[in-house]
Formats: sequence, C-alpha cells, structure tokens
Amino acid sequence: MKTTTLVAIVLIALGVIALGYQGITYTTKEKIVDIGPLKVTEEKTKTFPLPPIVGGIALIGGIVLLVVGSRKS
Repeated sequence: MKTTTLVAIVLIALGVIALGYQGITYTTKEKIVDIGPLKVTEEKTKTFPLPPIVGGIALIGGIVLLVVGSRKS
C-alpha cells in the first residue's frame, strides 16, 4: 500500500471521528484543602472542544489526497 493512500485513509478516519465526537473529555484532580494530614481533592471533568470545521477539513483533505494519489498510478 502506498504512503499517500495510507495517509489519506488515516485523515478520513480522523475526520469522521472528529465530526462524531465534537470534543475530547478528560478528568483532572485538583487539591481543595491540604492541611497536615487532611487532604481533600476534587475530580473535575473538562472538555477540549473540536470544532466541526476541523473534522470537515481532515475528511475533505483525506478524500482529495486519495483521489490525487489514485490518479498518479
């Protein structure tokens, strides 16, 4: 399999995933109180949003790369 085709398939897959999920969610632990032996932490869930345009650009770029790569052969 050619490198161009492989990159195109990866871009298409990432584009579809980015359009489907719309963001990356992760959890962090933050200290609230730290007084001697007393330690209180809180888990906070944060979301890093992925705009739909990012997924669309990756999807279109992958399709274009796939078409251009197949025409060269």
